[in-house]
Amino acid sequence: MSKTVAFYTLGCKLNFSETSTIGRNLSEHGYQKVDFHAGADVYVINTCSVTDHADKKCKKIVKEALRHNPNAFVSIIGCYAQLKPQEIAKIEGVDLVLGAAEKFNIQEYIGNGKKKEIAEVKEGKIKEVLEYHSSYSMGDRTRTFLKVQDGCDYFCSFCTIPLARGSSRSDTIANVVKQAQEIVAQGSKEIVLTGVNTGDFGAGTQENFFQLLQALDKVNGLERLRISSIEPNLLTDEIIEFAAQSKTIVPHFHIPLQSGSDELLKSMRRKYDTDLYTSRIQKIKSLMPHCCIGVDVIIGYPGETDELFLETYNYLNELPISYLHVFTYSERANTTANKLPGKVLLRKRNERSKMLHILSDKKRNHFYEEQIGKTFPVLWEAENDADTMYGFTSNYVKVKTAYEPSLVNEIMEMELTHIDEDRLVKGKLFAFSA
Repeated sequence: MSKTVAFYTLGCKLNFSETSTIGRNLSEHGYQKVDFHAGADVYVINTCSVTDHADKKCKKIVKEALRHNPNAFVSIIGCYAQLKPQEIAKIEGVDLVLGAAEKFNIQEYIGNGKKKEIAEVKEGKIKEVLEYHSSYSMGDRTRTFLKVQDGCDYFCSFCTIPLARGSSRSDTIANVVKQAQEIVAQGSKEIVLTGVNTGDFGAGTQENFFQLLQALDKVNGLERLRISSIEPNLLTDEIIEFAAQSKTIVPHFHIPLQSGSDELLKSMRRKYDTDLYTSRIQKIKSLMPHCCIGVDVIIGYPGETDELFLETYNYLNELPISYLHVFTYSERANTTANKLPGKVLLRKRNERSKMLHILSDKKRNHFYEEQIGKTFPVLWEAENDADTMYGFTSNYVKVKTAYEPSLVNEIMEMELTHIDEDRLVKGKLFAFSA
């Protein structure tokens, strides 16, 4: 009988794309994928290490897996596994820890899947991780996450990702297009491009991210192309202008900021200042007034005084953005920021986080209200809640309607009419009658 395998993914869209690909590889080697709660023979936990919280959650998930099957073979992969393999090996119940390169050959390390007295650790030096592994998610969501780039050469002062994933490297345009065609052939309507530093695609080659977008825009049958995240210094005018006239690229950008203080941006070793960031937002809004713009921001970074935090708050408050992803700074070993003076009290970090979450709600509500009375195409998700189903407009407004199975993975025009008590948008569907 074939062994069963279950997965749990922490972190970013990139991790989801890789988990899905590893799952397909294991299926080809005779494993049957089952739900996490089904008591699988093998558990694969793909970890993140952006914050301290992600590290702690890994331990909790290991315990949960063993609760469903005390004899399960537990393997840990991902960023945390590359950064702290020996620490993970000490977690009770862990059998295998694989680093950045080894995770793609997991079937070779699982062996007979019998639990081990001491966890086996396989991880190489991150400087030696040079190979690029293509990945995309399939079957887990209506949207498909397509990895186009991995690693990062930026070495921002607060970030461990270059230590966990290595130097920047990319797929080729030809292979990405081939994968996009495969994805479309399997019925997916939307592709989300993902990577550690997506806009750095093609670095060191004769190709670049703008050329990739041009090529993907021509893929027959691809209805939506979304960029998961792109650094402001890599979001060029030609990319914005191309997106504005494209019928495939959706009007939605997620652009990391991290701080609205130029002083802190310099300390963080970011490759832009607020003037450049503002110019990107203005350019987008001038060509796509209805465009959704998401922003990453870090609070509590060393040296962030009350005055510098308010500088960030006021800057964000004035920008025509749509929502925030707020990260509370956490000390990470082997980073420059960890050695800086001016540590911010945890109490203050929590207060500032709460303020920015409130601001994010305000921004999202305002953006949603601006869309009322307009008509947008909505891609309906497979997930539903009782008698309700959800979807996203092209410009990333979350909408809901009465559950109708035939709508799943369909794109329908919808007039947005009002915002309900859950702060979600409802409206009138066109070309469909129950």
